[in-house]
Amino acid sequence: MLFIWLAWSLYTQVIHRENLRESIEQMRASLDKKGWAGIVLVLILMLFNWGFEARKWQILVKPLERVSFIRAFSAILSGVSVSINTPNRIGEYGGRVLYLQDENKLKAIAATIVGSFSQLIVTVIFGLTGLFYYIHSLAPTGGSRWLAPDFLGNLVLAAIVVICSLTILLYFRLQIILTVFERLKFLHKLKKYVQIIGNYKSAELRYLLLLSALRYMVFSAQYLILLDALGMEFLWWQGFLLNSVIYLVMAVVPTIAIAELGVRGKVSIFFLGLLSSNDVAILAATGGIWLVNLVLPALAGTVLLLGVKFIKEK
Repeated sequence: MLFIWLAWSLYTQVIHRENLRESIEQMRASLDKKGWAGIVLVLILMLFNWGFEARKWQILVKPLERVSFIRAFSAILSGVSVSINTPNRIGEYGGRVLYLQDENKLKAIAATIVGSFSQLIVTVIFGLTGLFYYIHSLAPTGGSRWLAPDFLGNLVLAAIVVICSLTILLYFRLQIILTVFERLKFLHKLKKYVQIIGNYKSAELRYLLLLSALRYMVFSAQYLILLDALGMEFLWWQGFLLNSVIYLVMAVVPTIAIAELGVRGKVSIFFLGLLSSNDVAILAATGGIWLVNLVLPALAGTVLLLGVKFIKEK
């Protein structure tokens, strides 16, 4: 129902644009000129996107068991297929652990959360940079009171900076979480399943952050390349900064994969619409990235899951 409502809202917003026909023609002309090379590049970068995530997971489960890169990559795709109908893709944990030995499955969930933690930190850091630029350079005078370039807007920024700093501190002091499990009796029995988070050294955690940053650059580049291929004209650094705000919003808004397309479309038009009136290209690029980075890997993961189930049954 959420997806239908968002899709209808986007449709009515686009269909009443005065320059709709011109935007479609511009998009077609851009695709004929340079678009297909861009689309091929986006597809290639999809492998790097999930490849970095596979490398992260390979490192995270290393204290439990050694997993080859190919197996880790298969686990990542299977996780995507399982997560597609779960809020904020939390179901990916269940898809990934199928590739581990039974005694390590529950323990690997905590390891996977550490990887998500590192990706969230990178998303918030880049998002804060983009949000600062938006508030002080592009926020319309009649926009949200919370994002106005005044005391209240700066207060919101300061609050996010404090939360981000505390999050980074907790990331490099994961022993604090273990201490909580030790102190609270109702969590004491679960400590063995989160014990793995105390095995990561600072160097490994920094390496995970580096991989998360590289992955962030890859899927940001995918979106900007596709926007350019579809005819949207913008300065790449402005597109990157506003795109980082979009990712920040998507990280905190609870949604499921099918509704995510509509939510991302609305958020993208709100922010990227400040750089271009070509809503058609923005929506087309948003849908294209959703297909390339989520639907295609989910389909591949579904096939891999069938193979895993078949082997286990035999």
